[in-house]
Amino acid sequence: MSLKERLTADMKEAMKAKDAGKLKLSVIRMVKAAIKNQEIERGHELSDEEVIEVLAREVKMRRDSIPEYEKANRPETVETLQQEINILMEYLPQQLSQQEILELVKKVVHEVGAQSPKDMGKVMGKIVPLTKGRADGKLVNELVKQVLQGEA
Repeated sequence: MSLKERLTADMKEAMKAKDAGKLKLSVIRMVKAAIKNQEIERGHELSDEEVIEVLAREVKMRRDSIPEYEKANRPETVETLQQEINILMEYLPQQLSQQEILELVKKVVHEVGAQSPKDMGKVMGKIVPLTKGRADGKLVNELVKQVLQGEA
């Protein structure tokens, strides 16, 4: 079952759940719309990898807006965003732990022969495809910086 088929099946389940599935239903509808927009933009039906990119982008958007709502003292909105992130995470591949990311970063740094923060671009260019949809980009970036500065 493809990710798009799974989203459709889960959307039907959420519709049947009435009030209990309202948030999940709205999140799935929003994601399906984002996927459809990407399909129109790219001119073809998205593969599972491309759907994962859309899902990861949606999670990132929510994570990025949480601090703003916290500053504005809007705990109910922060809670809703966190619930939406949890729903979206169900469709993403198993996330890498910080330790697994660190191991991967060290391996890539060794492979490309990076020795200083100046080599950040080389390392990021190689590691981003390996962690796409499986790790938060900010965390990966921070760990790469730490390794290149000799802190990790």
